[in-house]
Amino acid sequence: MATTVNRTESDGADPGRAGVGRVGLDLAIAELALGSERWAATTLGARADLLARTAASVAAASAGWVAAAASAKGLDPASSLIGEEWLTGPYGVLTALSALGRTVRSLDRGRSPLARQRFGRAPGGRVTVPVLPHSAWDGLLLHGFTARAWLRPGVSATQARAQAGLGQLTPTASNGVGLVLGAGNISSIAPLDVLYELIAHNRVSILKLNPTFDGLLPVYRAALAPLIDAGLLRIVTGGAEVGAYLAHHPGISHVHITGSAATHDMIVFGGSDSPRLGKPISSELGGVSPIIVLPGRWSAQDLRYQAEHVATMRLHNGGYNCIAGQVLVLSSAWPQKAAFLDAVAAALGDTPARPAWYPGSDKRMRAARAAYPAAQPIPGGRLLVAASAASASTEDMLTTEYFAPVLGVVELPGSGQDFLDLAVETVNGECLGTLGANILGLPATIRRLGPGFEQAVTRLRYGTIAINAWTGVGFLSAAAPWGAFPGHTLENVQSGIGVVHNALLLDDVERTVVRGPFRPFPRSVLHGEWALLPKPPWFLSARSGTLTARLLTDFAAQPSVRKLLRILAAAFRA
Repeated sequence: MATTVNRTESDGADPGRAGVGRVGLDLAIAELALGSERWAATTLGARADLLARTAASVAAASAGWVAAAASAKGLDPASSLIGEEWLTGPYGVLTALSALGRTVRSLDRGRSPLARQRFGRAPGGRVTVPVLPHSAWDGLLLHGFTARAWLRPGVSATQARAQAGLGQLTPTASNGVGLVLGAGNISSIAPLDVLYELIAHNRVSILKLNPTFDGLLPVYRAALAPLIDAGLLRIVTGGAEVGAYLAHHPGISHVHITGSAATHDMIVFGGSDSPRLGKPISSELGGVSPIIVLPGRWSAQDLRYQAEHVATMRLHNGGYNCIAGQVLVLSSAWPQKAAFLDAVAAALGDTPARPAWYPGSDKRMRAARAAYPAAQPIPGGRLLVAASAASASTEDMLTTEYFAPVLGVVELPGSGQDFLDLAVETVNGECLGTLGANILGLPATIRRLGPGFEQAVTRLRYGTIAINAWTGVGFLSAAAPWGAFPGHTLENVQSGIGVVHNALLLDDVERTVVRGPFRPFPRSVLHGEWALLPKPPWFLSARSGTLTARLLTDFAAQPSVRKLLRILAAAFRA
């Protein structure tokens, strides 16, 4: 198995370290078992009402949530990076609660969540379902961005409508108590996983926080109080021993983990050659995300903007993201290759400095420097690694999830379709994992490639593919399914098994394809792209990113035209 970084547990903690020993854990599971029975007897209307109450609770706790997450990451409260904590914290959970609530209410009225959807088609006869925009508000706030879920080959539109709803189609069938092993990098992940377990699978959860986020325990308990009060959720802290005890507990029917393949394998195999877990496990495990850059004639503004885009993909959250763009895949024949790499280096250096807060970051940076001693150091503790067959092996950067601010560069021969086909073959065959891939290219270049481009996208074996966008847009789109490309096994888990988020509760999902504008407004319109969004607020170079993110969170809690206008005014100052 390819090398990856263990980023889910810390060492040295015991089950009683947070004042909850095994007796307390056993009691929590017993309480949840009773809650599972009550959930099975809860009507769909009452479930939707509970989601609405939880949204109000999350909104009330949002400022404290952001402050606690920033503290965990060593961020100054006045930092321009605080916007990340709004978007990937309470905002992400609020949009999911709203979208899941709409789905449950639709089912309560006897309608499929896809009753009004207009399906599309993708190569191979695949049915596609629009998941962004998911509402009229989305169409205004993210104008120019779209996403479609591709269903597996052979699934018809009729089947898709009939199967959408998952566990809510059989609400009285309980799936017991599940264990959610929370991620320690993005603060919305654990709550989103809990919600998906509850709604998609009719499974209540005991959530064990990653030790990195132990300080968020009071915030999570306040924000998710309606779920806790209903006996549907318990939240505990602890280290690897707590996780192992819970995973193998007879009262736990299922395990879900967001983390690393190494931690997944320890839970499943426990150091042996055959599985020891004895119950199902689903997972989201990250990987090495490529950024394929199509050669073309880019303007100086294009080079600078897309360099900032790449810097955001790599350095968002300090680089501690499962979907951080890790490897640029460039054409060695592209005349603007050197200019683009200069722009990328400048953009990496211009992003605000921040602490190397995630455990083990320094060790992983040292390993990257040892593997590539000629790498270019970038101000702020970043590293730009350029490798070619003539100078250094690309194996380390393609098979190690650095989970640190390291950006690799791989050059491949060719141009046009030949380059794209080789890039797809390379990343499919050599990059660790299948979670996300990005493609950047001029709209004119994509049009010239025509069907060849669409076929290349189809051959990419990734759970989310972003075209002139970052896969992070797919992560934050509540209705978009999120997870690895299907087909992994316990023995070769790669980026995981199953999906999350997926607020339309789609079955038989193959992937999500996100598309965005190559240029921001107004240059987008001047060059023939119908996209009215200026520089997106998640860009690290967006001057008004924090204000926009806070306003978006307030809007997600309670939308209104007045709030929309305030968001647009802030966004256009980016």
